[in-house]
Amino acid sequence: MIMVFTTVWKKSARISELRYAAKVVQQTRPFWAWLNSVFNKVDEERVKEVGPDRACAEWLLRSGARVKWMGMEYWHTDYNSLPPSNFDRYKIEEIDATGSSIMGIGFPHLKGLRHVRRIILHDCRYLYDDALEYLPLVKDTLQYLQLSNCGDITNRGLVPLTQLSNLKQLILFQLPEVRNRQEAEWMLQKACPIVK
Repeated sequence: MIMVFTTVWKKSARISELRYAAKVVQQTRPFWAWLNSVFNKVDEERVKEVGPDRACAEWLLRSGARVKWMGMEYWHTDYNSLPPSNFDRYKIEEIDATGSSIMGIGFPHLKGLRHVRRIILHDCRYLYDDALEYLPLVKDTLQYLQLSNCGDITNRGLVPLTQLSNLKQLILFQLPEVRNRQEAEWMLQKACPIVK
């Protein structure tokens, strides 16, 4: 596995100010937090009806992420243009959640996915440590993971990444709440030695 750590780990005063401002906005807009949690919540009946890949794609697209189906070259970004039938034909191969409003409550959607090989979690404002606990659900196929610019991920949140045994590339940067970079590197390297 190749791990790429960049040097942007230290928390700056500017990041602190932005995070504080974001929390003030969240506190003054409980409706938006409620709406995001509604879009993220797993509907078990829907999963049974359409299958895990379609249900997961619906969650991701409603939350502003995008998906790439196995065997297709283009990214699917529009919830309203999801295929109306033959759900079992479409399997998620890649997830790009850049700038989306995905939350930990939605990550159980990963259960049952058998083809996901690449996930990008960049600039996810509502992402906390609890979400990463569900990544081992796709450990058998996941080969690439980018976790970056997610201001609320801590050292504790990186622990489940040690279970991702098939990772070939792990990219981590701009994680200001990961306070002990050396400990994180040691833990991840011990679980999955770096291949140069």
